[in-house]
Amino acid sequence: MLGEAVGRHPVGETMIDHVTFAVGNLEKSKRFYEQAFAPLGYRVAFGEAGRFWAFDIDDGLFEIMQSADKPPLTRVHVAFRVKSRADVDEFYRAALAAGARDNGPPGPRPQYTPNYYACFVLDPDGYNIEAMIDEVA
Repeated sequence: MLGEAVGRHPVGETMIDHVTFAVGNLEKSKRFYEQAFAPLGYRVAFGEAGRFWAFDIDDGLFEIMQSADKPPLTRVHVAFRVKSRADVDEFYRAALAAGARDNGPPGPRPQYTPNYYACFVLDPDGYNIEAMIDEVA
């Protein structure tokens, strides 16, 4: 029913942490999004020249990454924010059991933030699906 909590995620709690889009020209796309996001107050939060840029969009991140492919590009990365490291580990095992391919086992990802813990799997279509938690120390 609308307005009620479903499962373990209360209404109003963000489940998607970030989305990443592959782009053909990272610097051109970065300039575009910087300009397009300016009225919304969204700014670059972090990134690495030539690889990716992450924009802070209030309660999540919108990321762009350089692709070696020519447009049109269809690669997608979705990260699901979970409640614990155990949830990350359980998601990873369940996804592999369901037929996913490993794209990064559960573990710390300090290159993102000091307390970031995540795993990555490729779904049947090759999409990069992540389960993550960014715990406060």
